Order: sequence, then structure tokens, then C-alpha cells
Amino acid sequence: MELEVVSALLVFSFVSSVTPGPNNFMLLASGVNFGLRRTLPHMVGIAFGFFSLLLSIGLGLGALFSAFPQLQLVMKICGGTYLVYLAWKIATSRSMGKSNDETDQPMTFLQAAAFQWVNPKAWVMGMTAMAIYSTTAAPYLSVLIVAMGFVTMAVPTFYIWAGFGVALRGFLSDPARLKWFNIAMGVALVVTLWPMLR
Repeated sequence: MELEVVSALLVFSFVSSVTPGPNNFMLLASGVNFGLRRTLPHMVGIAFGFFSLLLSIGLGLGALFSAFPQLQLVMKICGGTYLVYLAWKIATSRSMGKSNDETDQPMTFLQAAAFQWVNPKAWVMGMTAMAIYSTTAAPYLSVLIVAMGFVTMAVPTFYIWAGFGVALRGFLSDPARLKWFNIAMGVALVVTLWPMLR
């Protein structure tokens, strides 16, 4: 893969990863409600889940969805339903989770990894990246390079969003402000479904 192609891939990866979407809104809310340390498994889960999704798309899963569009509809329904559930959980959270609080827990590594498979933005980014940047000349190597390059550029954006949430913790320590912030994050998460519904 040529240096210009790799550079373009890295820029595309960073820009598409840093823009608002389900993962970023959830990381922002998690940073506010749980702090950076307790949000780390969530961030690692996103990276792992998205990496495995990218590899699967590059190795042929994307072709399966092209051949059977009804599978895409099923994924949209499952992803949309789960996203609404997560939005509800965020919107109804009313206190910053303490480490011994059983009712409010950050997303786990496995939950975050599994979510990538029903995350509409992750599918769009993955399909686009593989279509543009993988090559038939070296299919397996290019798929691996695209997946590694994308995740490498995405990880810093996780820290940006979660870190912004952590920076807001002091301001949102007031229960009324936290309540409205969590409601706003829940609504924002639901709004991310709009591109999928068009």
C-alpha cells in the first residue's frame, strides 16, 4: 500500500471517528458519570469490537449484506432497538456512578465490543473504509492494514470524548445539571439513528 493511500486512510479514520456518533456520545456520558478509569474497558471494547468488525467486512461479510439486503434491515432493527435502550439508560441515570454502586455501571468491554456489530455508524465507516482503501492486489494484507490504521486513529478520539466528559464532571456534579445532561445525551444518541432511517 502506497504512503499516500495510507495517509489518506489515517486522515479518513480520524475524521470519521472523531465526529459525533453513538460511541462518542456514550463515551462522553460515561466520562461524566464514571470518570476515565472506569470508562477504559468501554474504550478498549470499542477498539476490539470495531477491529473485528473491520476484519470481517474486509474478508467478505460486506458482500453478504450486499447479496442479502434483508440482513441489513434486520441489523438496522436490532441496532436501532439496542441504541434506543442504551439512550434510555443514559437519559434516566440520575447520579454519578460510584465504584460501589450496583445500579449504575459503565459499559463493559464485552458490551462495547458487541455493540460495534449493531452500531450503524461503525458499519458505514467500516464498509466505506474497506471499499476505498483495501486492494485486490494484496487483499489480506490491505484488509489488515486498513483495520489496524483505522483503530490506531480511532483510539485517540475515544480519549477526546471521554476526557471531555471527565472535564465536565465538576460542572455536572449538581444533580439538576447532571439530569439534564444525561437526558440530552440520551436524545443525542437517538438522533444518531436518523441517517440509518433515511
